[in-house]
Amino acid sequence: MADSITVTSPLLPPLEEFTPYLQRIWDSKRLTNGGPFHEQLERELAEYLGVQHLSLFSNGTLALVTALQALRITGEVITTPYSFVATSHSLLWNNLKPVFVDIDPVTKNLDPRRIAEAITPATSAILPVHCYGVPCDVEGIQAVADTYGLKVIYDAAHAFGVRHNGASILNNGDLSILSFHATKVFNTFEGGAIICRDEKIKQRIDYLKNFGFADEVTVMAPGINGKMNELQAAFGVLQLRYIDEALSRRQKVFEYYRSALEGIPGISLLEQPQGLDWNYAYCPILVDGERFGVSRDELYDRYRAENILVRRYFYPLICEFPMYRGLPSSDLSQLGNAYNVSRQVLCLPIYPDLDPQTQAKIIEVLMRAQAA
Repeated sequence: MADSITVTSPLLPPLEEFTPYLQRIWDSKRLTNGGPFHEQLERELAEYLGVQHLSLFSNGTLALVTALQALRITGEVITTPYSFVATSHSLLWNNLKPVFVDIDPVTKNLDPRRIAEAITPATSAILPVHCYGVPCDVEGIQAVADTYGLKVIYDAAHAFGVRHNGASILNNGDLSILSFHATKVFNTFEGGAIICRDEKIKQRIDYLKNFGFADEVTVMAPGINGKMNELQAAFGVLQLRYIDEALSRRQKVFEYYRSALEGIPGISLLEQPQGLDWNYAYCPILVDGERFGVSRDELYDRYRAENILVRRYFYPLICEFPMYRGLPSSDLSQLGNAYNVSRQVLCLPIYPDLDPQTQAKIIEVLMRAQAA
């Protein structure tokens, strides 16, 4: 759409700086299968993120699918209805049954009390999401997991670089999964990673993402082709040079929104916990139509009429899609918080290159809608 303001825009380093990386790939003729850029990016990302082991993938969805395989998850997995569909699709691809429970209305993350209530003898794992990069109640979730002997795999697609009280939130649970999709704060065009603390699990993950091969003649498991190629990895190595600057600029964009929108009746912004070093991946607002005077969907339509491509992340809930509707846990009467948030949320454009003049236009549309 011409002259549109998109909800996000990919972080792209100067093209001329990427050309030497391409030349090295052309000279080496090493395009995939754990080449030098792949190995370099794994090391540098692990150091930057403050994690022990990191395994790169061609995308975050394959990382999710493989993580469940790596821990040999079976039966039922408790998860959130308030996420992108890849979270639950990864369960179906592994013949696992999603069990949806409600979220905390403040953090938008799984409520540990609801998790405990949903556990059955068939439950083997919990798959929470650090929604918008805000940490889950990791201590509460781990306490439930420890009590019932469950694995915890965090979908941390939104949580690149996020720290709480100085520690990376990616070190919680048994595994954490990152996405490096073009829409994320750090991207490798497409891409993803699994974070773990155990070297043996890292080895199993690496087998699984390469068809299960341990060596030329030994196949350890029915693996998949989830490897990241050298082009993606080289791009990621270059991206790391710019990520801190990009995060700082994202913060300025978010703070501009906060100063302009705080105090408007019917508009609420994301609450950040104390001690959080956030990545400003999203700028969700909740629109209370009765207090604001215009519903979320009416405001959405007004933005679209102005070529401002705001998004309703996440609407509808995963449990409302046809492949999930028949599950007992998809009963919307038991998912009231998630349902209400999904009907009020609107994500405003946020990316490093978003200038104040464009932001002022975005805010003006909201103000005009309120005054109408």
